[in-house]
Amino acid sequence: MAVKIGSVIGFGSHELFSFAATKNKNTMSKGIYTGIIEKDENGNYFCGEFLLDYQMVLKGFVLGDEITIKSVIVNPSDKSYATYPKKSRNFAIANDKPDYN
Repeated sequence: MAVKIGSVIGFGSHELFSFAATKNKNTMSKGIYTGIIEKDENGNYFCGEFLLDYQMVLKGFVLGDEITIKSVIVNPSDKSYATYPKKSRNFAIANDKPDYN
């Protein structure tokens, strides 16, 4: 009998992908991508190739902010998946401190 791991532990595949991405120590300390928040003609907020969670942007960011994306999931939206196959809800203002590694 085959059982999907996600159904056993209660997480969908996109949540497991996000969890796996954040478990990497380098990903957590340096982020996946750093760029500028932009808005497309459909009203979607994005940074590079990543769709940003609309509500998260409205809560604490403005267009033009430089952010670091810390984890991504597969974009669950049928409307924007073709343009943005990856989505992030885990991002923050980019850290301006120099990297001494």
